[in-house]
Amino acid sequence: MAIRYSRDYDRILDDLSNALSTVPQFYEAFEMEESDWNSLSKDERDVCIRTLADDLFYVLGSEPSTDVGLGKAEYDASHGVIKVTADASLVHVVPLRE
Repeated sequence: MAIRYSRDYDRILDDLSNALSTVPQFYEAFEMEESDWNSLSKDERDVCIRTLADDLFYVLGSEPSTDVGLGKAEYDASHGVIKVTADASLVHVVPLRE
């Protein structure tokens, strides 16, 4: 199973990165503690989040959902979106189609 998309991949990664940054303890995906994450510069954090978004995109191409920190990401093929659940009241929907 691969993720199907027609939207510009960089724009998808931008939206996915923004969504991931709201998930509590998302930095645990890098096996980092909060203090390690906070010690990085803004540019370093941006690169890490972008890398996580890229990796997550490919994971969701083989698994329908995965945990991210204290949240969850899932590929909804029928609606052409990736849903990132940060907590019970915050779910980001990242469109994959134009």
